[in-house]
Amino acid sequence: MNQAEAILMGLRIWGSIGAVVAAIFLTIGMDRIDEDAREAYIFRPLLIPGILVIWPLVLWRWYLYETGREVWTRRYDPPRKSHFAVGWILPIGICVIIITGLTLRQTWPVEIAPVRLSAPAEVSQ
Repeated sequence: MNQAEAILMGLRIWGSIGAVVAAIFLTIGMDRIDEDAREAYIFRPLLIPGILVIWPLVLWRWYLYETGREVWTRRYDPPRKSHFAVGWILPIGICVIIITGLTLRQTWPVEIAPVRLSAPAEVSQ
């Protein structure tokens, strides 16, 4: 199994687990944690792509709501403590990635000669 097959297999497993979580959450869990979503079934298919991707977060939040450990006062309070650090780390990281990509050079095989490309021949009708 090469790297591409391993990555594809990992994505298939991730998507399969996400599909199961989406099916269970949208049929059972949505009604239990959000009283405003009860009897509202039209918008639920729109949530499927998001749940396929972030299913661990969906399971974690569902667990917090079911066990009563969710603190509703912090629900709408964003975690602003890390915004300053992330605001500096992300641009610096992007610059490091770009500079690294520009400084690393790939070597071209010497034994391959360049081929001159010509324009396609015109077709007369």
